[in-house]
Amino acid sequence: MSFLEGFAQGIVLLGSVLGVVAYLTWFERKFSGRLQSRIGPYWVGRPHGWLQPIADGLKLLAKEDLIPLKADRLLFNLAPVWVVVISFLGFAFLTFTSNWVLVNIDLGLLYFSAFGSLIVVGVFVAGWSSNNKYALISALRTAAQMVAYEIPLVLSLLVPAVLVGSLDFKDIVEAQKGGWFVFFPFVGQVSILVFLLSALAEGNRIPFDLPEAESELVAGFSVEYSGMKFAYFYLGEYVHLLAVSLLTSILFLGGPDGPLFQGGVWVAIKTLAVFVGILWIRWSFLRLRIDQMMLLNWKFLTPLGLLNLLIAGLWASLNYNP
Repeated sequence: MSFLEGFAQGIVLLGSVLGVVAYLTWFERKFSGRLQSRIGPYWVGRPHGWLQPIADGLKLLAKEDLIPLKADRLLFNLAPVWVVVISFLGFAFLTFTSNWVLVNIDLGLLYFSAFGSLIVVGVFVAGWSSNNKYALISALRTAAQMVAYEIPLVLSLLVPAVLVGSLDFKDIVEAQKGGWFVFFPFVGQVSILVFLLSALAEGNRIPFDLPEAESELVAGFSVEYSGMKFAYFYLGEYVHLLAVSLLTSILFLGGPDGPLFQGGVWVAIKTLAVFVGILWIRWSFLRLRIDQMMLLNWKFLTPLGLLNLLIAGLWASLNYNP
């Protein structure tokens, strides 16, 4: 692939993800409205509010950009850009079809996990540079939560890699043509459960949104941000959710593998199904306390993830054919 071809494909991928994420916000608002016997977006783009994401984007662009007087201006402006850029980088390594990936390397899963873990840097910098004690405390809590839940998340991601013997997304997808990993006895079900719970906690989504408390509109580490800078954090959150849903479909649900044919259509269907499940959790459960959330990680998810990885490793060693 030449530089120009790669650049063009990257632009197409970026535009596609932006478009999908914009309408995922619309979808969540309509979905939550139906769950709570509300209409959701309606007037802008009647009869279903199709133009609401565009209207929201224009509104945020028109809002005044405020910076606290004693904030670190450089870091304050850099933090939201860092979060959204790092959130997008992971898509370069994901396999959308059996033969197409933007950056095709043998360590795709490792690189995806490494880039994903860097989001915590932007979150901490946002809270620290705001010169606001509330934002700083929220950033510290968010960083502690994200770092803690990164451990079981990585442990669950390693299970498919151990079973296949590769960190290449293409190899993992190819190995599932004989059966999706979600149906692998015990190991598959535990892995996807630990992964989804850890991903929700790492992304500060209900019932793990303690640092942000978005249902109270408190905003946490981003409390001093307005306009498009706040929108960058919001965008990064939805990009993270899309990446989690897409990664779940690739690692545990066979990716492009499906009945009758193989292709990116199945990836899209599975990703949407996982995203709907995540929304259902958000709009159905109450927020945990901070002690309950950390106990869930250290006393349940991390030991379970280690045990699950050990079982996967034993199975892989017993069935190893050099």
